[in-house]
Amino acid sequence: MSAEAPARRADAGTILEVEGLSKRFGGLVALSEVHFSIRRGEIYGLIGPNGAGKTTLFNVLTGIYRQDAGSIRFEGALLAHPTPDRIAALGIARTFQNIRLFANLSALENVMIGRHVRTHAGVVGAILRTRRTRAEEAAIERRARELLAYVGIEKRGNELARHLSYGDQRRLEIARSLATDPRLLALDEPAAGMNATEKLELRKLLGAIRADGTTLLIIEHDVRLVMGLCDRVLVLDYGRNIAEGEPRAIQRDPRVIEAYLGKAPERGAGA
Repeated sequence: MSAEAPARRADAGTILEVEGLSKRFGGLVALSEVHFSIRRGEIYGLIGPNGAGKTTLFNVLTGIYRQDAGSIRFEGALLAHPTPDRIAALGIARTFQNIRLFANLSALENVMIGRHVRTHAGVVGAILRTRRTRAEEAAIERRARELLAYVGIEKRGNELARHLSYGDQRRLEIARSLATDPRLLALDEPAAGMNATEKLELRKLLGAIRADGTTLLIIEHDVRLVMGLCDRVLVLDYGRNIAEGEPRAIQRDPRVIEAYLGKAPERGAGA
């Protein structure tokens, strides 16, 4: 089966549309009829208690898992079980909750690897080292250096990825994802392990990425960061939608409060 079905006439303001998405692992229901849409150019947050299904949703959206039911449309095209490499080629990139860098390669080399999804030179050109191949490799390196500067770690380009600080490794993973020229960037816990100063710098970086035309989908446990950064937020609990809306409304939603804090006591029932 083709990775994508023919595009339908899509809402010009919608980049991703998910309908009735479900995923099981044996008897465990990880996702159940999840639905949402992301507007082009927004920062869309995804939150929920541990085990709510957030990372499973990311894995389905990026081709790591196949859904059992439901549909995903990207820019109006139905994604029918595409592979992760095809997802990247279509314009969706992601980072991971657990950083996945090539530890023994330099920061520059890590970003250059991400850029290869947009290259055109074939095996023959790589073997013969044709003029076109050399020019393309030079362009890849230039772009990789630009992206290292963009995320603020250009001075560490020649260092091995494993020698970078945790915060800089997060930035490097974002730079590698940006090297694929995504139109939708999905970030899984981008602020994990960062201190307050690093989170502030991350917030500025994500704002710049959005300003430069990339739509963002973010899973994040730092609810304060999500509420201060995202245009809209979806809350999952036990693999289901329980709330969606602007951050201020989400913060006041009793279903969200209960999911995070447990059921509130009855009025007059004591503290």
